[in-house]
Amino acid sequence: MISPLDFIPLAEEIGLIVPIGEWVIRQACRDAMTWPTGMSVAVNVSPAQFKSDRLVETIISALASSGLSAKRLEVEITEGVLLQESERTLQTLHRLRELGVRVSMDDFGTGYSSLSYLRSFPFDKIKIDRSFVKDLSGKPDGDAIIRAIAGLGKSLGMTTVAEGVETPEQMQRIRDEGCTDVQGYLISRPIPADDLLQFIASYQP
Repeated sequence: MISPLDFIPLAEEIGLIVPIGEWVIRQACRDAMTWPTGMSVAVNVSPAQFKSDRLVETIISALASSGLSAKRLEVEITEGVLLQESERTLQTLHRLRELGVRVSMDDFGTGYSSLSYLRSFPFDKIKIDRSFVKDLSGKPDGDAIIRAIAGLGKSLGMTTVAEGVETPEQMQRIRDEGCTDVQGYLISRPIPADDLLQFIASYQP
């Protein structure tokens, strides 16, 4: 097994991330069609994919061929996407929104201009970077930062997801600070798509 931290930067460097990303979008839509109708699927899109003229067309094709409703697909982007060709990027984001696809900002709080991006585009979700969750147990300002981001999300009508939740204590503190969703090993480690339905059936929150 090779970590995505190793192969994704290489795929971006040599230009393979675009065809890989297109395959991921199509496969994710097909997989999601086998899940309960209330479940959606989130796909990370790299800056290199976003520069491709084919992104929106790929998503339209993937939704059509799989039969998945656009509202069940979520596209996750990082600040690196927004740093490039802002006007063109915003046009692409609005096209996705017009399709009904949801858009979330990943690793929120780690970039220098995240707040300005929230003013330029109405994201559906902001994902609080795992570094802030990790700081809950070690730094006194950890709670305050998460509380501020959760409050910002609520005020703007956005879902807030805390990444990297690994302990019941973190879960409780995240809940107390007002986050609406969590992601992390406390819920599950990564599992193959084929095992997901069994996990859902057995999971007891």
